[in-house]
Amino acid sequence: MAATPIASPIPVAMYPTLSLFTLAIGLVITAFFFIYEATSSRKSRSLGKELAAAAIASVFLGFGSLFLLLASGVYV
Repeated sequence: MAATPIASPIPVAMYPTLSLFTLAIGLVITAFFFIYEATSSRKSRSLGKELAAAAIASVFLGFGSLFLLLASGVYV
């Protein structure tokens, strides 16, 4: 019984495009977070909105970094 090699569910040709889009989305959400922090007063800030923006930006920047590494040939 021969073992089958592990294959990526995403085509390798899509890695650069995915890295570009996920990094761009992550940077836009990060910019929103910084603008929100700079323009709102301490009393009008919402912890939920801050945590949601930070978590979503973190996920997109994490996947963007992963796909950038994969696109450049560093298979992690």
